[in-house]
Amino acid sequence: MDIQTAKQIKIADYLHSLGFSPVKQQGINLWYKSPLREETEASFKVNTERNQWYDFALGKGGNIIALAQELYCSDHVPYLLQKIEEQTPRIRPVSFSFGKQSSSEPSFQQLEIVPLSSPALLAYLQERGINIAMAKRECSEAHFTHNGKRYFAIAFPNVSGGYEIRNQYFKGCIAPKEISHIKQPGTARETCYVFEGFMDYLSFLTLRLENCPKYPELDRQDYMVLNSVANVSKAIYPLGSYERIHCFFDNDRAGMEAMQQIYKEYGRDLYIRDASQTYSGCKDLNEYLQKQTERNRQVQSAKGVRSQPPKKKNGFRL
Repeated sequence: MDIQTAKQIKIADYLHSLGFSPVKQQGINLWYKSPLREETEASFKVNTERNQWYDFALGKGGNIIALAQELYCSDHVPYLLQKIEEQTPRIRPVSFSFGKQSSSEPSFQQLEIVPLSSPALLAYLQERGINIAMAKRECSEAHFTHNGKRYFAIAFPNVSGGYEIRNQYFKGCIAPKEISHIKQPGTARETCYVFEGFMDYLSFLTLRLENCPKYPELDRQDYMVLNSVANVSKAIYPLGSYERIHCFFDNDRAGMEAMQQIYKEYGRDLYIRDASQTYSGCKDLNEYLQKQTERNRQVQSAKGVRSQPPKKKNGFRL
């Protein structure tokens, strides 16, 4: 699939194939509860004539490629086109009716939280370069019904009993939306590493395990996951108990603004490090991990070729 072919797909049909339906229609605009985060009021608009979307809370929008960038957390266009193409068998032209909707019905029903074991979810994590054994320790698996359909996803807990959930086709939140704060047992730590999303947190742990397998020292610091840059204000107070803060945010405007907000609050009193410089050139830490994983795979493949014994010439005997 090329870019022009992808742009011919109606965003409303694409969202419907992923399990998202609009809650209302105003003229040529369909309004959704954002597929990019948890919310109670619809602030995600799709202009059906222009085939463009806009998320008013995030201040982002664009065509289907831009939507895929947000859904799949990557700006690598061939990868995004592949993800869209994989979804095309499920895309069908749809029409929507908007009767009176129950405001009391929860978004996620029949919720079950079980140990992470789904082969599909583990394969998805492996595709993202994540260490599987470590992911099983940090995450669970959520089974739930959404809009009458049964789903399963990786579940990452937050401090208020909610979960960030994600699978290959969907990411969202089981309310309440909150930060996640991973504190080490025993003596209070002086350092906290802060991440935008849990995939970046898992990426850091994976990188540390790969680069320092004998002494990863994962428990030398606490960790905090914002689960959305919109939650940075919720992180300000608990971060005040640390002497050093390392921020592993995305290399984009939202990540920079979150970093500036923390620096504005504590820059005079605490050591604050912008760790995104270590993966400059990548959108986020997970993209950096994926590229490093691919480089390592290529190196190992090259070593394997060089280590093969030379072929014997015809007629030659030892």
